[in-house]
Amino acid sequence: MSETLPSWHGTTILCVRKGAQVVLAGDGQVSLGQTVIKANARKVRRIGGGTILVGFAGATADAFTLLERLEGKLEKHPGQLTRACVELAKDWRTDRYLRRLEAMMAVADKDVSLVLTGQGDVLEPEDGLIGIGSGGNYALAAARALIDIEGLEAEAIARKAMAVAAGICVYTNTNIVVESL
Repeated sequence: MSETLPSWHGTTILCVRKGAQVVLAGDGQVSLGQTVIKANARKVRRIGGGTILVGFAGATADAFTLLERLEGKLEKHPGQLTRACVELAKDWRTDRYLRRLEAMMAVADKDVSLVLTGQGDVLEPEDGLIGIGSGGNYALAAARALIDIEGLEAEAIARKAMAVAAGICVYTNTNIVVESL
């Protein structure tokens, strides 16, 4: 009889684009099975000289590997986030080592917000909202409900939506890191 090891869970990443502002928020919880391993993980980063926001969900080492690869693609294609992401997705899909990585990324600059997956997807949502990770759908739904409220800025939307996700998803906490452009 084979024993199933507990799997890593936890991450809610939300990207909100409203007006000229883009915000990427991530919770801090990392869980192994039913145990919280870390409550203050930093899953949102700035790269590209601070002009690009990246949030990642999935296996931590895999996410950092993809983050490094994305930085390399951005060095080859400066100022071209979409092209760098497409090149990364091609490698991710075709490279034997990268194909095994289990992570997703949300990336954004002043012009575009994208989701990258191991299936080779580079997706730009039409509404400027992205939710990934175990609580991503909850945060995304909350952000969609809040986005049209007059006077509510992107950061306020992200914080409220992340609080909703933390109240529903047991793999999401209220230790939120927010980066904005």
